[in-house]
Amino acid sequence: IIWVTGPVLATFLATQVSTVAAMLVLVGFMVGGGAWFVANREVGRVRIPRSRKRLGAVLRRPPVLIAAIVGFVLVSSFAAIEAAIVSVFGDHDARSGIVLAIWSVASITGGLLLGRLPMSRWSLARRMVFVFVGAALAMLMPGDFWWLSFALVVSGIGIAPAIAVLSSQVSSSVRFSDTAEAFGWTGTGQLIGAALGSAVAGFLIDGFDSIGGFVASAGLALLGLVLAAATARWQPDLRHGAVGPQPDTEPVPVQPS
Repeated sequence: IIWVTGPVLATFLATQVSTVAAMLVLVGFMVGGGAWFVANREVGRVRIPRSRKRLGAVLRRPPVLIAAIVGFVLVSSFAAIEAAIVSVFGDHDARSGIVLAIWSVASITGGLLLGRLPMSRWSLARRMVFVFVGAALAMLMPGDFWWLSFALVVSGIGIAPAIAVLSSQVSSSVRFSDTAEAFGWTGTGQLIGAALGSAVAGFLIDGFDSIGGFVASAGLALLGLVLAAATARWQPDLRHGAVGPQPDTEPVPVQPS
């Protein structure tokens, strides 16, 4: 929803209505969503214990560091292909929004079909294969609406499941008191990836036309796949264990009898 559906809505509003309308709607979502989150009773009842570790200590855990890096590269690939699609169809063509909407539906479908499957050490790499293959296919005929839609269906099938693996690996690898910082690092990595992916794609589109953005997306997706495969040995095997965070423990004083 964040990385796929959101850009679809923003692109549609900006191209079919106006950039001002797009910004106002997005601000409304931010304010309304934030207020809903703060007012949620379930969220308000959650008490996260204070972490006893120094800032950044969670990055010493391989699954957290892997999730931050792979998430950074993965979202960079999203941002690059979004910029490339808008470049192909222009600023005021509805096909940009339609293609991105198809991509969004494919991602949601992939999440529903693959998200509940057991997660092994190789699950992230397997799901990244879909993202890379789809991005690579998009390079072949980037100006063809139907081919591009097909390519993004392939890519989208792996997006939500890949993000699900990243989140599950992080939550199962840290104590409950460290979850806020751990997800803060991974979320920051993804935000930086979105900004950097758009910037790199924009630079290549200016120099080499729309194909530059698709090449950037495919290259970043390939890098994410390689990283996921190379670090599989350090990723947790969640096929038979709990996915939730580890409980916080502390020494219990024992009185001598």
